[in-house]
Amino acid sequence: MNKFASEKEAIDALAESYNRITQQIGQVIIGQNEVVKSVLIAIFSNGHCLLVGVPGLAKTLLVQTVSQVLDLSYNRVQFTPDLMPSDIIGSEILGEDRAFKFIPGPVFSNIILADEINRTPPKTQAALLEAMQEKMVTVGGKTHPLPQPFFVLATQNPIEQEGTYPLPEAQLDRFMFNVSLSYPSFAEEVQVVKNTTSNVTASLSHVLDGAQISYFQKLIRDIPVTDNVLEYAVSMAAKTRPGTSLATAEVNKFLSWGAGPRASQYLVLGAKCHAAIHGKYSPDKEDVQAVAEAILRHRIVRNYKAEAEGVSVETLIRQLF
Repeated sequence: MNKFASEKEAIDALAESYNRITQQIGQVIIGQNEVVKSVLIAIFSNGHCLLVGVPGLAKTLLVQTVSQVLDLSYNRVQFTPDLMPSDIIGSEILGEDRAFKFIPGPVFSNIILADEINRTPPKTQAALLEAMQEKMVTVGGKTHPLPQPFFVLATQNPIEQEGTYPLPEAQLDRFMFNVSLSYPSFAEEVQVVKNTTSNVTASLSHVLDGAQISYFQKLIRDIPVTDNVLEYAVSMAAKTRPGTSLATAEVNKFLSWGAGPRASQYLVLGAKCHAAIHGKYSPDKEDVQAVAEAILRHRIVRNYKAEAEGVSVETLIRQLF
């Protein structure tokens, strides 16, 4: 990775790279600009992303396209009720020399698509949990580091819930973002159908590689943040905790549980990255607000009163602004 003369020059290079990446992805993924931005912010912040949307919204194609543009290795794991931990992390086999040999599973890749992650039992979900948090797996008492950078993009179908195993809060908390996918607009869908029912294929070029992404991940952490923005991010997370001194009246009325300290950390990291990709050298409160909904959405739990009155999580988050 080339060294830059200053941090400002490096941030300028990150913003330029981000624009080039989105242009390349835009050749394949029509619309979904906010989703693409969230996925890229998660990658540059060294986090993971959970996509929630109905089938057919190009979630798999998005991950494949991102891995291609970023020149990263990619594996897809289709989560099913009979999936075992060894199907993800790998297993030991007895070789011809009568010694055990570790055969790596699909998790040994830069980008993992965990498709319909809530369709597999908790034991298998836990196998992925260690990989996400520790960036390594343990098999037979031995730890095996995962390739760097390492990024998990998981998907969930919000419609069909029979035979599913909802992710526990501890694992949900490991995801930096919970991104909700919506249907494309009419014009976007016309363009999608036009592109996918012809022989036209986009020619994608590599923009960054693994070493450059790791460099930018370190750069994001080095970006300075003022005390008032830091305190604003922490207070936003603290306001979601019912029964505490900072909780708002709406939070006390409609929430059972609020966001933990990891939300505060991700709010600051996400704000730093959001500022950097837009060419700013330090985040402000607007950058915190830009990432707040996707970071807090899966970390707060509504009570019965909120569900009965139809008060959404997004509405409660926006009231914190």
